Amino acid sequence: MIKLRLKRFGKKREASFRLVATNSTSRRDGRPLEELGFYNPRTKETRLNTEAIRARLAQGAQPTDSVLTLLERGGLIEKTVRASVTVGQAKQAAAREAAAKQAAKEAAEAAAKAAEEAAAAEAAAEA
Repeated sequence: MIKLRLKRFGKKREASFRLVATNSTSRRDGRPLEELGFYNPRTKETRLNTEAIRARLAQGAQPTDSVLTLLERGGLIEKTVRASVTVGQAKQAAAREAAAKQAAKEAAEAAAKAAEEAAAAEAAAEA
């Protein structure tokens, strides 16, 4: 399978990336089938060969997550909500609900305890 991925180059701690089409089993910095663009994360500079990228996508090439984000920013692909984002949002909502239920339960217990202490104080004041 052909993947669209980033190939690292540049100095140590000053990485830049080339967007390349390569076989999915080849090494990250191995020889690519075709170079399709450039991305510098430090300056956010991006240059994309749109015609070649569209041709590779039409052939069935699969972009990695980071490349997909670059293509969405470049306007080559419509932005879609990924399944991992949907699952993550559902988990966060469930966690918020559980925390709210726990807080409500603790508040009810604290109110009941305060009412018991008030009743005990009244009983002690009457005696």
